[in-house]
Amino acid sequence: MKKWILLQLILIINISPILTAQSIVNSKHNLSISSRSIVKSTNESEICIFCHTPHKSNPASPLWNRNNPGSVYTLYNSATLQALTGQPDGSSILCLSCHDGSIALGNVISRTKVIDFETGNYMPKGNSNLTRNLKNDHPISFVYNSAIALSDGQLKDPASITAPISLERGKVQCTSCHDPHKNLYSDFLLVPQQNSNLCNSCHQRTYWTGSSHSTSNHLWNGVFPNPWPFADQSMITVAQNGCESCHNSHNSKGNLMLLKYQEEENNCLDCHNGNVASKNISAQFAKTYKHNIKGFINIHEANESALVTNMHVECIDCHNPHASKNQTAKAPFVTGFLVGVKGINQNGIAVNPATNSFEICYRCHAGSPGAPASSTLRQIDQNNVRLEFAPNNPSSHSITAVGVNSNVPSLIAPWTTISLMYCTDCHSSDGTESPVGPHGSIYPHILKLQYLTADNTVESTTACALCYSCHSRTSIMADNSFKGHSKHLASRTSCNVCHDPHGISSTQGNSTNNSNLINFATSVVSNSSSGIRRFDDLGLFHGRCYLTCHGVNHNPFTY
Repeated sequence: MKKWILLQLILIINISPILTAQSIVNSKHNLSISSRSIVKSTNESEICIFCHTPHKSNPASPLWNRNNPGSVYTLYNSATLQALTGQPDGSSILCLSCHDGSIALGNVISRTKVIDFETGNYMPKGNSNLTRNLKNDHPISFVYNSAIALSDGQLKDPASITAPISLERGKVQCTSCHDPHKNLYSDFLLVPQQNSNLCNSCHQRTYWTGSSHSTSNHLWNGVFPNPWPFADQSMITVAQNGCESCHNSHNSKGNLMLLKYQEEENNCLDCHNGNVASKNISAQFAKTYKHNIKGFINIHEANESALVTNMHVECIDCHNPHASKNQTAKAPFVTGFLVGVKGINQNGIAVNPATNSFEICYRCHAGSPGAPASSTLRQIDQNNVRLEFAPNNPSSHSITAVGVNSNVPSLIAPWTTISLMYCTDCHSSDGTESPVGPHGSIYPHILKLQYLTADNTVESTTACALCYSCHSRTSIMADNSFKGHSKHLASRTSCNVCHDPHGISSTQGNSTNNSNLINFATSVVSNSSSGIRRFDDLGLFHGRCYLTCHGVNHNPFTY
């Protein structure tokens, strides 16, 4: 009887005028007939009875008035989960006696008859009905200790977690985040979710502070669909939505990482379609040539190796959503958009994070099985771009190091022979208003400008627009560096017939025969009458060719 009196006193205190906002009476957990909620009893006036009873409770603490569901639950799992999860216990199994939808809400120990409800006796379908499938819900009932925090590397040591967030006998339970008696911040949360406050109570994501997703004041423009279907709509900016911009801790559609959607890219594109973010990246993936993020699902894993062996591409292969920010850099260093992403360095060694932009490209384009092959068959064939851009190569575009050619009169300012460049200076979305990066293009190989490589291409500013964006057409056609440029171009020999745009590996070529990016396309260039197909570098602006091209025998031609 003393316990029952205590419960009633607590209820009376909670409904006093001073604490009305904290009262269970005004929350959805008031299941009595007096509730303002849709889910309520048809005739029961008592409030505490749906969870508590002063007599014959099970368990004795906290005077529980419901039966254990006795269910076997499907649990959340992830390749990066450090904790050992088991079946729900403690306060969590008490919560699930309503929230898994398997026991009638009015089925309480202290009543011989089930209390009827207006909307049906079981928890209605929706976000509150977790079902017995918990693989799309934040893990519960696991020991959270210093060893797990250290192993994970992005969790707070439990000793540093402060009230009102708490562990229940060393475990994470429903009550670590929720207080069933108070609904101060919606969903009975202990602290506001706004600005990721709740998640940051335990999680300390590397790079998060200062990242775009933690600081952006961008708003949803109201064009449907709603990018934040699970978030509190009073939180209207990206920063305010915080973690909930991408994640849903209960009943998420994407089980992996509790993402909003199972299709990984949709978690990005419902904001990066111009309705929240300023640039419409989604439109780029509708173009003919693109990184085909929509062609794969649930292949990427957060702990996969830096060198991609199970070929796929997702936004998160190149971007870290917890780190990305609008910050410029100078080649070859990563820009803010690429901060915190793993890569492969020039020595072929995995690095995490990548410091150079090309290291991220090397994840797929530097020896991965299934990497895209070159579209041009060449005298020296090479499909590993890491070898094509090696600093000691006879010639290459200056991605990893300053080029070996110190005299290139055709370069347009601000480019010089000591300039370094990004892969994205050539491979990027087309269009002056398009977002930076190789998302999608109307041109093959995701080039930002047209580069016609077929033989018999008529030379023009548009046909060779990519080359002419860095090299002066006037200088090229004036034969300032090679007296045969204008003649060859006029005879419809494209740049691609003689020049390999990436470079020639030092393991295959040499500075005599493969300077100036010379690596002949074998579909056009064949052997000379003496059976030789070769270019010889004879010094500055001088050379000779042994070959047959367009029916003309060079045996040799000297320039």
